[in-house]
Parts: sequence; structure tokens; C-alpha cells
Amino acid sequence: MKQGLTPHSTPTVNDIARVAEVSLATVDRVLNARPGVREKTVKKVNQAIAELGYVRDTAAANLARGRVYRFVFILPSNSNEFLTSLEAQIEALGNDIRRDRTQLSFVRVAAFDPVALADAIAAIDVTAVDGVAIFGPETPSVRDSIAHLKAHGVTVVSLVADIPSSDRDHYVGVDNIAAGRTAAHLLGRFVGPQRGKILVLTGSMLARDHLERRLGFDEVMGRDFPHLDILASLEGRDDPDLIARLMPGALHDNAGVIGIYSSAAGNEGLLRFLSTQQNTSRPVVVAHELTQLSRNALQEGLFDAVISQDTGHLVRSAVRIMRAERDRTPIHAAQERIRIDIYLKENMPL
Repeated sequence: MKQGLTPHSTPTVNDIARVAEVSLATVDRVLNARPGVREKTVKKVNQAIAELGYVRDTAAANLARGRVYRFVFILPSNSNEFLTSLEAQIEALGNDIRRDRTQLSFVRVAAFDPVALADAIAAIDVTAVDGVAIFGPETPSVRDSIAHLKAHGVTVVSLVADIPSSDRDHYVGVDNIAAGRTAAHLLGRFVGPQRGKILVLTGSMLARDHLERRLGFDEVMGRDFPHLDILASLEGRDDPDLIARLMPGALHDNAGVIGIYSSAAGNEGLLRFLSTQQNTSRPVVVAHELTQLSRNALQEGLFDAVISQDTGHLVRSAVRIMRAERDRTPIHAAQERIRIDIYLKENMPL
């Protein structure tokens, strides 16, 4: 029988206070991760919690306090369909979980602009926000801004692109190196034994997700498909007009391109270019993110495969993780693992 309990009784905060020999106010501070408690006392309270087997009813506690969770998503300002889908998922989930006393919002900042991202993070009112999900580049200024949030008790998750050198609590997104490896395997298999060049279209090599995809892509290409010549990344900044302008010159300067890996989500410019090409020997194309544009491209034969991640899962996982961090409850790693999905013309979901 656990210390200080009668048979079949459920431990309470009063039991924790008695076993730890502290006040109820101190127990409350520890349970809610509030400042002002010495580390030695925190350890005593946590030890009492473990000994008693105390399980906190966070829903009841939050309802009693009238607590509302406030989570903010910071997203790039590009207008591609992937980001539009993320926004729609945030709005839809926000409507669904209002009854759970949770409010979601998002702000947009200039894409691939670490200064603008750092400024947006710094502008967050740390007294009015519980968690922030950040989709942006990994730079010293961004890391410093994240450290500011953490110093004030705000939970931080990186979204889609990780920021592992920062104090962020968790990363929510696919393994981008594995995604790049997958793209290389698909493209190499589709191209077959023929020799030629592979063009890699990316958003920015400052973006960690794009860089990691390129690393994984090069690893498999060099190992399994050494007969293919992989070109330097063409940076399109996820700008459809820029990509449409760059593509003709890139193919003109690199005769013999037989495959294209579009490692970013901005496919509109690439599709605009491909749809104008009359050459029947078009390149094999592997792209990222299943959207209406990429669905149509698969259906029309402009794309051969699309590697994707579920935007709904991304948003739900980010919210669950931020809430679990605030409540100091376990995070179910298997539930929060974002899968790498592969779509062909034949298996697109309805």
C-alpha cells in the first residue's frame, strides 16, 4: 500500500502535500510548472507524486480554473496549396476544439526571411500564449527568439522544418532526410538504366527541410544510381512566377535532363512550365505534397509520384503535443509520428 493511503483510496493533492511536507500552494505551483519553487522542493513534490501514484485530472483542474489554452502557429506567407491547407486545418480544428477551452490562431511572415520570423516570434505576448508552432528557417536570430519564449514558460514546437539547435520542445513533421531518400529511390526506379541529368528544384537551401531532403536524395542517388548526373539545386523561393521563368533556362543550359525532383511544396510554377512542353519525351517528375494541383498533375501524367504528409495530422499533432507539455502529461510518440505518404496516379485518395 502506498505511503499515507488507505486501501483503494485515490491520492489527492492533500496527500502529496502531506508526504512531501509542503503546502498545498507549493504543490499547485509544481503541478502547474510555475516559478518560485526551489529545485530541492520540486524534487520532493515529484517524488511524492511518484510514490503515491498520483494521476492529475487536468481537464477538471483546468475547468475549475476557467483556463483556456492559446496556441499560435507561425507560417510562411507563400501562397502555395500546402500552406493554404495548413491554414484550413488550423481553422477547422480551432472550431472543433473551442468546447475544450482551446483557441488556435496563425500569423504569416515572409518566407525564408529569418529576421521577419524572429521579429514575429518576439512580438508574441508571452503572458497571453501557452504554445507556439513555428514553420521557418533555423538561424541564430530565430534560436534566440525561441529561447525568449522558453524563458517565459511558452511551449515551442517546430513544424514541417525542424530547428534542433534551438530550445524547442518537439518537432512535428516527416523525417525529411528519409523523404529525400524516398524521392531518389522513386525517381531512379522510374528513370531506369538510361543515362542523363537530374534537376533538383528547391525553395531555399536556407530551409532545413529542403536541405535535409537534398541530403537524403544525394545519398541514395550516389549509392544506387551512380549513372545519373545530379545537378546543383535550383532555388525557386516557392515563387511560381520565378520558377516558371527559371525552368526554360535551366533545361537549356543542361541538355539531357531526364528527371526532376521538386523538393519544395510550390509546384504551380513547375506545372505551368511543364504544361507548355510539347516534347513527348518529358522528364520523370517526383514532387512533394498532395494538393489539388499535384493531384491533377498525377492524373494528367505531368507528375509520376508525389511524396506527402497529412496537414491535418500535422496540426492535430502540434496541438496535442503543446497541450500535453502544458499539462505535463505523457506524449504518445507513435500517435504523433508523421508518416511519409507516397501517391501515384493509381492510389490517389478520393
